Amino acid sequence: MGVGTSGAQSALRAHEVRSAPAPRHADPAELGIDPDDLPDGLVIADERGRVICFNAAAARITATPAAEALGHHLERALPLEDLEGRRWWQLTDPYGGLAIRVGQPERNLLLPGGREVLVTARYMRVRPLGPVRRVVVSLRDTEGRRRTERSHAELIATVAHELRSPLTSVKGFTATLLAKWERFTDDQKKLMLETVDADANRVTRLIAELLDISRIDSGRLEVRRQPVDIGAAVGRHIQAYVASGQSADRFLLRIGQPLPDLWADPDKVDQVLSNLLENAVRHGEGTVTIDVAPAPSPREGEEVCTSVTVSDEGPGIPEESMNRVFTRFWRGSKRGGTGLGLYIVKGIVEAHGGTITVGRAPEGGAEFRFTLPVGTPAYLQ
Repeated sequence: MGVGTSGAQSALRAHEVRSAPAPRHADPAELGIDPDDLPDGLVIADERGRVICFNAAAARITATPAAEALGHHLERALPLEDLEGRRWWQLTDPYGGLAIRVGQPERNLLLPGGREVLVTARYMRVRPLGPVRRVVVSLRDTEGRRRTERSHAELIATVAHELRSPLTSVKGFTATLLAKWERFTDDQKKLMLETVDADANRVTRLIAELLDISRIDSGRLEVRRQPVDIGAAVGRHIQAYVASGQSADRFLLRIGQPLPDLWADPDKVDQVLSNLLENAVRHGEGTVTIDVAPAPSPREGEEVCTSVTVSDEGPGIPEESMNRVFTRFWRGSKRGGTGLGLYIVKGIVEAHGGTITVGRAPEGGAEFRFTLPVGTPAYLQ
């Protein structure tokens, strides 16, 4: 009896599963979604081709107020042309065209004045092969895509330019040494090989920068947190500059006490410090001051963070350029470098959950300040 009951219950459950109603899409009204909340332009026309919805994004993209579009025919409210100048609605003819069509795939079309937009259309029918009840049009601005394409093109051009010079040098010196090894003195050979080594390091740095950019853009930049003595890290960079010929008097390191325990990725912190100090030494003037100190934390639940400020006494950064300092390819008034360093610095600091700012130093030069949270990683708590 128990077995039979169990089998019946199983059959009943199977029947309930088979007969359960299929999931349905929630009504936009139930979700509380207003067409004006949508990020893309939305235009809907009724069975007569009259516009019954023209949301805020569509008004922004087309520069046409919704009041001027609502109630008018789709072709008048949205006068689109293809890239050859032909009227798009006459070509597509959603109401009188083939009854098997369900819409138009995304394509570039032109608004009056030649502005490009990405347009997708969907034809809603009462029944298959029946008359069109609604035409739903989605509009997207192409400016964001164009900026991305320009950025990629600039990156490729920059990489090609930066690689050409060191690789030409490496190829030239190695070919010369191989062909005429016996004609050069040991000192000449050493100089050539040192040049090849320096240029190879330059290529390696560029490839590392490109990998960092790829990880930053895709959100895959890994941070391996360890205890970091930020004051000692700055001191090592200063000693390296002094060893390479810079005067020790050019650097002033001030460390505020007591510093909170800092957990960060030591290699990436070194990368940030190296870039900021190199900018101050190369492009700034006078004393390079580095202040390391505890600071109030902007993060909820954390009282303090570690702040590092690097400033110089040079001409500084023009006010109009301040908002572009951390963008790709920004080089300021002096040429040199790829213009990727500060973009990577910002990405590293933000990957740690920190912030970085640029401003004018009290002495008139540039001042970069970054903060890093000091909390112990969750897996150690």
